[in-house]
Amino acid sequence: MLRRPEYRKALVFCGLIGIPVALIAFWFLVTLNQLERLIWTDWPKDLGWKQAPWWWGFPLLLVAGVVVGLVVARLPGRGGHLPAGGLHSGGATKEALPGVLVAALVGLPLGAVLGPEAPLIALGGGLALLFASLVRAPQTEASTGLLGAAGAAAAISALFGNPLVGAVLLMEVAGVGGPQLFAVMLPVLLASGVGDLVFTGFVHWTGLQTGSLDIGLPKPPPLDWADVLWVLVIAPALAFLIHWIFMVGRYTARFVTSWTVRKTTLCALGVAGCTALYAVSTGRSPAEVALSGESTLAKLAQDPHAWSVGALVAVLAFKGLGYALCLGSLRGGPVFPALFLGGAAGALLAPLPGLGLVPAMAAGMAASVTAALRLPVSSAVLVVLLLGNVDTVALVVLAAVVSFALTQLLPQRPDVPAFSGPPTGRAPRRGSSRP
Repeated sequence: MLRRPEYRKALVFCGLIGIPVALIAFWFLVTLNQLERLIWTDWPKDLGWKQAPWWWGFPLLLVAGVVVGLVVARLPGRGGHLPAGGLHSGGATKEALPGVLVAALVGLPLGAVLGPEAPLIALGGGLALLFASLVRAPQTEASTGLLGAAGAAAAISALFGNPLVGAVLLMEVAGVGGPQLFAVMLPVLLASGVGDLVFTGFVHWTGLQTGSLDIGLPKPPPLDWADVLWVLVIAPALAFLIHWIFMVGRYTARFVTSWTVRKTTLCALGVAGCTALYAVSTGRSPAEVALSGESTLAKLAQDPHAWSVGALVAVLAFKGLGYALCLGSLRGGPVFPALFLGGAAGALLAPLPGLGLVPAMAAGMAASVTAALRLPVSSAVLVVLLLGNVDTVALVVLAAVVSFALTQLLPQRPDVPAFSGPPTGRAPRRGSSRP
């Protein structure tokens, strides 16, 4: 295949595409990071509060629900795929880019319990196809899939800070194998590597931050049999929890298929209610339930004793419910909320005899994100990157495998509803076949 001129041209083109895609992904993540800090930290302090008050999420998520609902109902691409269906690399189009950007830049910083990874995949794939059309590159079905995967990998490497994670993730998401795996993965790996180089250079040059995956856990003690036995208990429990959160998310998705704007707004206000109940019951910031949980996970790992048992139980309950509502109504990715829920569960269970914080959080995050994504290899690689050490790799892999096996055996209904036809925000009239 490497001897074929058209494939070599595609390989070079994918490498070149990684440069502009990574630059756009960099500024996209910087914008999200700055908006979240401004809205949930700076504005409350500027107004005289120590932290965001309990009601802070209601006006923000009202706006998020209305805007995302309008995007889903009116714009091409419907703002991206439903996060309740996991991650997808296919179906990215340049026509969907405006809707993806608006839904992400409004919904995520205003409090959606979702991460930026799904919009990044759609953004990278759509930009790659847009650049290909601008230079009038010949586009076939095979080249479109190749360019979309390469663009998505270049964008996602900006988030994970590692080209291998982006490449492995896209490999599992695409679900290809055999010769197709080589044909897709080589351009994907090249574009991902180029994207990571550009991204890293811009971080050092500008001094701006997009968030770090180093959550600051201490070095763990040597593993023993107690850790392994506890993993065999924790992993199935968290896999079951995340699986049923996704089932609620799928029911939510079916709920918003009609009267989309109205019902999406209602779900967003339900998320605001979760943030308010958490803040009132614990006295802590509602931002710990809102947003993806990426920055809060790092704070939890560095100072778990700052969280009482009641606060950990409350954040698991209210963030889990908010996560379920967002999975079926708003737009974003499912990775970071699942990681946070697994990390919070690990911190809660760490005092169990013979366990400890690092093994508990490692197993919890691996089990949760695997149950959310159904991608065991990518999940294990991502959690190992988060932990920053190789001492817990065995526990991570064991938790990922157990979680994946269990979630595959659990009921998978209902199906994620497939939107068809032109966007519309109204329910079909009784007795009419029109949408």
